[in-house]
Amino acid sequence: MIGQHAVTRAVLPRLRTSQGRIVFVSSISGRVATPMTGAYNASKFALEGMADALRMELAPWKIRVVLIEPGQTDTDIWRDAETTLESTVESMTTEHRTLYARQIAGYRKSIPLSQKLAVPADSVAASVETALRAKRPRARYVVGRANQVQAALVGAMPTALSDKVIRIVTGVPRRP
Repeated sequence: MIGQHAVTRAVLPRLRTSQGRIVFVSSISGRVATPMTGAYNASKFALEGMADALRMELAPWKIRVVLIEPGQTDTDIWRDAETTLESTVESMTTEHRTLYARQIAGYRKSIPLSQKLAVPADSVAASVETALRAKRPRARYVVGRANQVQAALVGAMPTALSDKVIRIVTGVPRRP
């Protein structure tokens, strides 16, 4: 988020004169938090907040600010997810591996579903292109049908219910 902020500040004078637009690639994880991904969620929530503020601040100059919100994308991050999880687990202390054993197992089980739901990178690129070319771009483009459903459901559910559903899907146990 710091990089996006710095680049945006640097180009704002030109954007004001050209009435250009800003397109940030965020993630559905900027709206829906999941267990075991808190730091990633925090970075995306911050980017979403900055974009929302900028969209209002820059409206007088007719500068549009758009968020692209993909979820899992078919890239090496998801192709190598099991290996990444294993190296993360290896770097944990024995105490943390024991404390989080059931959550790690649940996360491990959820990886194949995430890989199956991953959208092609071309779909993300197409959303960026749409955001850049649209005469009146939307504020947000959620990429992928599963992510659109997830965003709508989580937004409509009471927090306790959405937390429960997310915990079930990601394999977080009811008890330690």
